[in-house]
Amino acid sequence: MRAIDLHTHSNNSDGTFTVKELLDRAYQKDLAAIALTDHDTVKGIDEALEYAKENCPGMELIPGVEISTVNEGKDCHIVGLYVDHHDELFLNRLKELHEVREKRNIEIAGKLQTIGGLDLTYEDVQNEFPGAVMTRAHFAKYLLEKGFVGSWQEAFDRYIGEGKPCFVPPNKIDPEVGVKYILDAGGVPILAHPILYHLSDEKLDALVSRLKDAGLMGIEAIYSTYDARDERQIKELAAKYDLLISGGSDFHGKNKPKIDLGCGFGKLFIPEDLLDAIKAARG
Repeated sequence: MRAIDLHTHSNNSDGTFTVKELLDRAYQKDLAAIALTDHDTVKGIDEALEYAKENCPGMELIPGVEISTVNEGKDCHIVGLYVDHHDELFLNRLKELHEVREKRNIEIAGKLQTIGGLDLTYEDVQNEFPGAVMTRAHFAKYLLEKGFVGSWQEAFDRYIGEGKPCFVPPNKIDPEVGVKYILDAGGVPILAHPILYHLSDEKLDALVSRLKDAGLMGIEAIYSTYDARDERQIKELAAKYDLLISGGSDFHGKNKPKIDLGCGFGKLFIPEDLLDAIKAARG
């Protein structure tokens, strides 16, 4: 059975691969399907669909997105698979999320100037990544390239990580709203990498219960950083709440250099037969 990867990023958000490079790598790895799930944007999907059709026979490109939301003051991401990336309402909602993100980015740049004492402007950072949906990963890369820090991780540890001097809390939508956005666009909403939220078992159960009531259809039970216990816990939650099993590497290219497409740290395997139920659940 061939593998799939239902959580990947291009340089349209905070990955480093172009859409074409991403698809070429997926095809070289003989993936049966790959979902392009950039943060709060579907900008690369038309290009991806066209390129895959012409250059990647036998490999499915799934239109997707990763919606940035906040649960109890912390990031919580909802992946959408098979979204209608031309839906006007959906595109307007993504535009609003982009505007909120831009406001936060401007604040981060201001803090890097005033608190961090760094000689930069938000326009400087933007100019290094034309057309990308800007994230803290872009700030980290900029700080590294300009010599303000010695490593990508140092940028987070010294300046922009949660609790650090230049961190700006996210001001985003609730996860239930993210689920609704994806449902309204005909997609299948998936709770992304729930283990990464570091919730107690009780709080994680409560979150999944809430989102199931809001229309959540699946959960990432197979993920690059999970160990056997993590995967077992999330699969048990999926069974309890009758959720689809999804999985992905969360590939970002050089921004997560140890995580490879389709196989994560080397042992990840997401079987293609998981797609049957996901396709059947589409709106």
